[in-house]
Amino acid sequence: MRPIRVGILTVSDRAAQGIYPDESGAALREWVQAQPGWTVAQYAVVPDDPQAIRQALQAWCDAEGLDLILTTGGTGFGPRDLTPEATRPLLEREAPGIAEALRFYSLQHTPFAMLSRGVAGIRGRTLIINLPGSPRAVRESMALLAPVLPHAIALLRGESGPAAEHRQRA
Repeated sequence: MRPIRVGILTVSDRAAQGIYPDESGAALREWVQAQPGWTVAQYAVVPDDPQAIRQALQAWCDAEGLDLILTTGGTGFGPRDLTPEATRPLLEREAPGIAEALRFYSLQHTPFAMLSRGVAGIRGRTLIINLPGSPRAVRESMALLAPVLPHAIALLRGESGPAAEHRQRA
């Protein structure tokens, strides 16, 4: 399998202003770099601004052709928590099972998980997943997602499933 190219987008007014370090993005970088054959191809910190979020996501999907984009932050109930609203219009196909599994898994650790509004879905051949903004939640989420992400990306690339079987017979 080709290397998996990942984008990490931290959504936080305070981190974007340099008021505090981007610990969630750092946790994601650490996790991605520990995966054999995975690379952080793009990384950015943007404020809780739907236009900034959409611009990064759209460029990373359409121009960069990343395999996976992980966002962290902006998924709660706060008035500026708009990551799901910025992400959803860009998706061509939603992947509700991923978001539901993340919430269910997180509920085993904290009742506050039910306040997460993150979404997941596909744009082109890129999988986008909204994660909560805490480093702990990021690490827990990635522990859950680790076994399925390589297969999901292989399916999007046509390297697994019916598309791959068809190519092998041809």
